[in-house]
Parts: sequence; C-alpha cells; structure tokens
Amino acid sequence: MEKDRPSGQHNAPSPFNRTAQHDAKRLAILSQAAKLFNYKGSRATTLRDIADSLGLTKTSLYYYVKTKEELIYLCYMAALDHHQASLDAIEQRYDAPVDRASAFFLQTFDDWLAAQEGRGPHVAALLEIASLKGAHREEVESLYIALFKRLRAYLRSGIADGSLRQFEATSATRAILGSVEWAFSWLHNIPTEQVHSTAREALDIVARGLYAGPGTYLPRPLVRDQQEAGSLQGFNREQQNRLKQEAFYRTGTWFFNKQGFSGTSLDEIADRLNVSKGAFYYHIKNKEDLLYNCYSRSLDMVERVYGEAAESGGSGLEKIEQACRRIFYIQNSDEGPLIRYNTITALPMPRRREILSRTDACNERFGDFVREGIKDGSVRDVSPVIAQEMIAGAVNASMDISLWRPVDGVDDAAIDYFDIFFNGLLQRD
Repeated sequence: MEKDRPSGQHNAPSPFNRTAQHDAKRLAILSQAAKLFNYKGSRATTLRDIADSLGLTKTSLYYYVKTKEELIYLCYMAALDHHQASLDAIEQRYDAPVDRASAFFLQTFDDWLAAQEGRGPHVAALLEIASLKGAHREEVESLYIALFKRLRAYLRSGIADGSLRQFEATSATRAILGSVEWAFSWLHNIPTEQVHSTAREALDIVARGLYAGPGTYLPRPLVRDQQEAGSLQGFNREQQNRLKQEAFYRTGTWFFNKQGFSGTSLDEIADRLNVSKGAFYYHIKNKEDLLYNCYSRSLDMVERVYGEAAESGGSGLEKIEQACRRIFYIQNSDEGPLIRYNTITALPMPRRREILSRTDACNERFGDFVREGIKDGSVRDVSPVIAQEMIAGAVNASMDISLWRPVDGVDDAAIDYFDIFFNGLLQRD
C-alpha cells in the first residue's frame, strides 16, 4: 500500500529556492547532453551544441560544467544513479528475485520511451566508459560493477529458491545487460505505441529462451573454419602489405575496445607493433580511418561466420547457436578481437550509416536463422527482429568475458553465455 502524499502544490519547489532551480537546470543539461551523446556521440557533440539546444550561452553552460570530459562523467554518473534508484524502487515493490529482475528489464525500455515522450530524462548509454580518464573512469566502473552485482544477486537468489533454472549467473547477467544496453540503438525503429509490447516480447525471449523442444537444449560440437593463413612469401609485396594492415587493424581494435576512441593514440599502436610512425602512416591515414577499417574488418569476419553457419546444415536453432559461439570464440581468442560498438559514435555520420547498414544486414542474416527455426519447429514463435537485436547486444558485450568470470575454455564460456537465449531463465517443462 502506498503512503499518503501531500498534494502536488505542496511538493512543488519554491520559485525562490535557488538550490532547487540550480539542480533542475543541471538535470536538464545532463538529460540533453545524454540525448546528444546517444545520437551523435561524445566526439561529435560540442559544449556549444548542448548550450544551443537548451537556449543557453556557452558561458552559462560553463557555470555548470567545465569540460566535455566532465560532462560525460556526470552523464554516466547520472545514468548509474538512475539505474540504482530504479532498483531501490523495484525492491520496495517486489520481493521475489524473478520479479525484481523482470521489472528492471522492462524498466530500461520504459526509460527510453519516457525520454521520447517527455516523461523522464534521457539516460546516457554507457558506451564510452573507456574514454574517461583517471578517477572519473575508476568511479564510473566501480558503480557499474556494483549495478552488475546487484542484478546478478537477483539471478542467484532465483536459482537458490528454485524459481529460476540452473545456469551460470555471471555470464547470464553480462548477456542480459548487453542486450538491454543495446536497445537504444534499435528502439527508434519501433513505433512508440509498440515499445511496451516489444519489451514484453524481449523479456519472454530471455525468460523462456528460443528452443521450442522439450527439456533443455544441448549444443552440438562447434564447427570452426580451419583455413590456414599460408606462408609469407618474401617478395610478394601485396601479401606483405595486407598482413601489415591486418596487424594494424587487429591492434587498433584492441586499443579502441580497451581505451575508447579519444583514449587511443596512434603512436601507442605504432609502439605496440614496434614500427616507426612513418611506416604506420604509410598504411593508415588517421585515427578515424583506422577505426572505420577496424569496423570493416570485424564485419568481414562476422559475415563469413554467418555464411559458414548458413551452409552448415542442421536446424535454424543450430545455425543460431553455431554463429553465436563462433563469433564469441573470435571475440575472445587470438583470432579477434572484434570491434565493440561502443566507439561507433566516433565515426562521422556518413561512415557510421555505412557501418550500421552493414551491421543491420548481418543481423538480418541472424533473423533469417530465427525464421528458419520457427518454420522447422526448432525455435518458438518469437519476433525475429527482437531476437536478432537482443543477441546482437549480447554479442557486443561478450568481449573479455575472462574479466568477469574464470574461463577454462572459450567455447565452454560461450555455451554458458548464450544459454539463456536458448533455454531461458525459467524452469523448463
């Protein structure tokens, strides 16, 4: 039962309360900055853009925030405070762990919708934590880990009380967070009146999994392409240049994933590869061009995986599983890494649209596997679009799984990671 509250008139802040006015303006700035960062990216968004969109002078904005680094940090802190406050409210309302986890999942979709409808602030997608420096990064990472542990505790409690089936809770939490964090990138394609039903369909996939059969789905052995790189021919300059570029893209991807776009230095990459800056710039024009090529390389690899899965035979569900595990293996082995989309907003809009168009085409291949599985009876009747986006978000978050849990074998970790998408969180019949 809700407690009695005084009327809205008594709750309204006094127009003479300067602290309340300052706080309200600060929240408006953080909401607008989050909106622009989510759409344009922090690199392309200037403090003047934010000031102009709010009808402020740049001097007025400096009264609240001094640098863009500080503004990104404040937006991320506001986002994490928002999520923690949501969990506080959810815990007041629900006792059962499964209800708490479900409510948080649905809340993230409503947060996005509330911002579009003007019911709530824009919440920053936590894309560029790696670009923060020093104490800012440490504090944001610490709060993110605290949020992660709080959500994982719900899953572990549900396993303990029998409301959830047995699964590896750390991997499941990471996969779920990756899915909901990815939602900002595709929900704009959904009519606003369908966002809540979309959220419920997404939750149903996580709760019950894709597998349409009885009992628990057990994965088959992973089929990996065994192509050999071939020997390096000393006088084949084209091959030498191609291998050098591959080394630049692989190392660049690693740095962009770890340190973000702003935090990555081309000199640092050259030093890691033990090449001169002159040799480096012979192959790479600039940092933006390197990032673009890192995305292109990753998409080449993912497209090849989907092509191999399509030709592998088996049911639609088996093709989904093989593609997921193969991509996970690349991401977490010497074959990778694949670029994380945390840096996508660092690309200028034309190149970003090109990369996202290729990404959508890749995800649609995955959706085709879902449709094939529905047709052959291996996959439940779910929305292929929602399923492909949910798993795309989880794949994007799968890098460095060893930082979150012990990994005895990469493929075993992949099976644990994607288990909830096949078998769900709830007990199976």
